Amino acid sequence: MRTKMWNVEIVITENDHVTKAEARLRGQNAELIAGEGTAHRNRADQDVPHIGDELAVARALSELTHRLLSEAASEIETRTGERVERLRA
Repeated sequence: MRTKMWNVEIVITENDHVTKAEARLRGQNAELIAGEGTAHRNRADQDVPHIGDELAVARALSELTHRLLSEAASEIETRTGERVERLRA
């Protein structure tokens, strides 16, 4: 059995009513794939920072997922010469 480890680093920044997150994945060849997400708090909403963190991180991870699937589809297409539709967002 072979074990591989990929690491995801998530950086969250807050500025006024905006929370931004960046999810950075280091893959098998040390290449970096990143996704970004943003959450905006309405001024009328209660100030609950972890909700903005959760939304921004979820959106960053979602973008990261789409980029990773797109990368895999491109690699399959290169190797097979056939268009891959089902992996693309």
